[in-house]
Amino acid sequence: MKCENARDCLVLLNYGELPDELAGGLEQHLTECEGCRAELEAIRLFEDRLALLPVLEPTPNLLAQSRMRLDDALDMIPPHGFLTQLRVNFYRWCGHVQSAPALATLLLGVGFLAGNFTLRYQVAHAPKPPGVVTTEEPGVIGNVTGIVQTPNSELVQVKYNRVVPETMEGSLDSPEIRNLLMVGTNAAATDGVRKDSVSLLVNECKAEHGCQPSPDGKGIRHALMVSLRYDQDAGVRLTALEGLQRYVGQDQHVRDAVLEAVMHDPDAGIRKTAIGLLQPVQSDSSVRQVLRTVSTQDANPYIRTASYNALQNFADIQ
Repeated sequence: MKCENARDCLVLLNYGELPDELAGGLEQHLTECEGCRAELEAIRLFEDRLALLPVLEPTPNLLAQSRMRLDDALDMIPPHGFLTQLRVNFYRWCGHVQSAPALATLLLGVGFLAGNFTLRYQVAHAPKPPGVVTTEEPGVIGNVTGIVQTPNSELVQVKYNRVVPETMEGSLDSPEIRNLLMVGTNAAATDGVRKDSVSLLVNECKAEHGCQPSPDGKGIRHALMVSLRYDQDAGVRLTALEGLQRYVGQDQHVRDAVLEAVMHDPDAGIRKTAIGLLQPVQSDSSVRQVLRTVSTQDANPYIRTASYNALQNFADIQ
């Protein structure tokens, strides 16, 4: 597969829409082409940053004013024939429906009830995975609202929102529970869900349970790197850093994330911890370059000293 064709397939791969007949060729090409791997990493990084941005909803006043302007504009269009008049009448009817709360509520209610009955029928007849107890199938998950772990066990209860709040209970080894925990790393800053999610994922990595690198960039290790780079809570970032510690020497992506923390994390304690994690890989030229830069340019004298000492220790070992 050529690079031009491979890059056309990267977006499809990122959204899980790549046909099976193209997946094998693309995977082989990515193992051989560093440029395409960098392109895929850039796409995933862009998606991760977009996921952190708030979704703004239009205000009711803006919607009402827009509908009024649309009605006025449609009224100003002179009739040019039967089809034009038909189109104008159709848009006018839509405006009347939107401005009639009772009729709109009735139509929405009928549609919601029909969809709800269909969904309940599908859920009732769908097979459920062994070892997992759930109120309903997860479907599209809006956000995670709570996490409770049974003391001294692998049992975790995760509460999450779809259309209404729902709960799933199962082992930490369950893929469904792990997926919910990874969703929980992006929860709102007003609760402790992010902290609990990252902490449980870190414990899984420390126990070597399902923390292998994921080809699609959506595994536990990737979620911890995203938290280390972008989470606003220093405690969450520090916990994610601890979970990535064992992979600094074997995973270049993890090493790059730790180097970014050394140079750019606003918390001095995290920068100091990240410097300590780099000791096993100080033979890496990029690691030495970052330590030299930090030892001379970091605003915190304690961090400058720690970086300088790390370089001196490496020189003594050599």
